[in-house]
Amino acid sequence: MKLLTFAIPCYNSEDYMENCINSLLPGGEDVEILVVDDGSKDRTAEIADEYERRFPGIVRAIHQENGGHGEAVNAGIRNAAGLYFKVVDSDDWVDQEAYAKILAKLKELSGGEDTLDMLVSNYVYEKEGAKHKKVMRCSALPKDTLFTWKDVGRFRKGQYILMHSVIYRTKLLRECGLVLPKHTFYVDNIYVYKPLPAVRNIYYMDVDFYRYFIGREDQSVNEKVMIGRIDQQIKVNKLMVDEFDLWKIQNRKLRRYMFNYLEIITVISTIMLIRSGTKENLEKKRELWKYIKEKDIRLFHRLRTGIMGSTMNLPGRSGRRISVAAYKLSQKVVGFN
Repeated sequence: MKLLTFAIPCYNSEDYMENCINSLLPGGEDVEILVVDDGSKDRTAEIADEYERRFPGIVRAIHQENGGHGEAVNAGIRNAAGLYFKVVDSDDWVDQEAYAKILAKLKELSGGEDTLDMLVSNYVYEKEGAKHKKVMRCSALPKDTLFTWKDVGRFRKGQYILMHSVIYRTKLLRECGLVLPKHTFYVDNIYVYKPLPAVRNIYYMDVDFYRYFIGREDQSVNEKVMIGRIDQQIKVNKLMVDEFDLWKIQNRKLRRYMFNYLEIITVISTIMLIRSGTKENLEKKRELWKYIKEKDIRLFHRLRTGIMGSTMNLPGRSGRRISVAAYKLSQKVVGFN
C-alpha cells in the first residue's frame, strides 16, 4: 500500500499541470499521483500518459468523460491505493521542505496505536501580482500532537479548514459515503464538510505545504466567474444544508465549527447574489434563505442572526452597500480573488 495518494483533477491543464506533477514527484515510492484527465480537449491526456510512462508505479493517468471537478475527485477516491488522500489542483503545487516533513509525519503516525483520520497543514495564497504571500494557518488547532475535537480552540471568523489544508484517511472518505456531484463547481466545500463528523483523531503541522495559485481570469473563485456560476454555488450551499441535522452533532466544538462553516458558505452565496445587482439574483437570495427557513427554522435563525449573516441581510440599497463594503474588507483580509 502507498502511504499517500495525490489526485490531480485536470481539465485543459496543459499549460501548468507539469509544474504541479513535478512538485509531487519527490515523494518517490511512498506516493502515487493520479492525474485525472476529465475529458480535456488539449494535450492534458498526452502529458498524463507521458508521466505515467516515465514514472511507472508512481504516476497513473486516469481518463474519463467530462464530469467536472467533483467527478475527477470521485475518480481519485475510487482508484486510490494510498492510506491517505489529498487533492492538488492542477494549477497549484506543494512546497518541498514542508512535503518531506509531512511524509515523515504520516509514516510515523500510520504505525501508531491511534488511527490518524485527518492531517491539517497551512496553505499559501500565491496571488498573482501580490508581493506579500498570505499564509493561512489554523491557530485554533493544537500543534504537533494527536488530538480530538474536544481539544480544539475557537476558530476566528474567516479561518476554516479548506481542501488545500487537509489530508484525509482514504478509507474514511469511502466509509462516510463521500460522493461529489458531477458538473458542479465549489464542491471542495462538500469535500471538507461531509467527512468531519467521522473524524476522530487529528494532527496539525504548522508548515506552509500547499501553494494555492490565484489570479487566472477563468478561475472558479474569480468574482465574475462565481456570479456567472451562482446557481452552482447555491446548489452546493443547499446540499450542505441538507447533509446534516447539525443540532444532533454531539461534540459541541465540532457542532459550532460546522455551523460556522455553513454560515460562511451561505454568506458567500448571499454576497455574490447581491454583487450581481440583478433583480433575478436578488430573488434567488430570498429563495435561498426561504429554503433554509423551511428546512430548519432554528438553523435559519442561527445563520441569520450571526454577525456575518445579519450583515449580509441588511434591508434596502443602503444595506446592500454595507454588505458589499464588508465583502471588500474580507477580500483584503483573506486574499480572495
